[in-house]
Amino acid sequence: MIPPELLLQGYRLGVFPMAMDDGTIEWFSPDPRAILPLDDFHVPHALRRVLRKKVFEIKIDNRFSKVIEACAAREDTWINREITESYTRLHELGYAHSVEAWSKNKLVGGLYGVAIGGAFFGESMFHHITDASKIALVALVEHLRAKKFALLDTQWLTPHLQQFGGIEISRNHYLRLLQRAVELPLKF
Repeated sequence: MIPPELLLQGYRLGVFPMAMDDGTIEWFSPDPRAILPLDDFHVPHALRRVLRKKVFEIKIDNRFSKVIEACAAREDTWINREITESYTRLHELGYAHSVEAWSKNKLVGGLYGVAIGGAFFGESMFHHITDASKIALVALVEHLRAKKFALLDTQWLTPHLQQFGGIEISRNHYLRLLQRAVELPLKF
């Protein structure tokens, strides 16, 4: 297991771990770095219709271990047992959190990440029903806005995140935003 203090210090410095195919853990600090600007978050039109139907119930930190297990349960994953145990420990300490989409009393999508000060570091998401992880992401952004968070780090930019307004910024710019965000006296 990665010691919690090491993980938290890594996030404060702008680095995060991933498991490699051989089981080793490597640390990354991408340049450019991807973020979802909380003020410019965009909900696609089709997803707005899904939101209005209220198909999903959102829960926070209800089944963290099930969320990380579902995120890891794919053919190509960077989440091994050591990563799972490390983030589960961070969850127990109040730093790692899950946002979950439920339908008919079943966990059907969600995401998890780490919160330090006013920064949230999105780690992974999954869905078993179309749009479930997207709805969880919308709920996360609403939660972060309500709590006055300053930074939503997504590590790398994907087409999935671009549709929500995700952008890339230089590592130097990211580190400046990060330093201010982690010093904010906020709780997830």
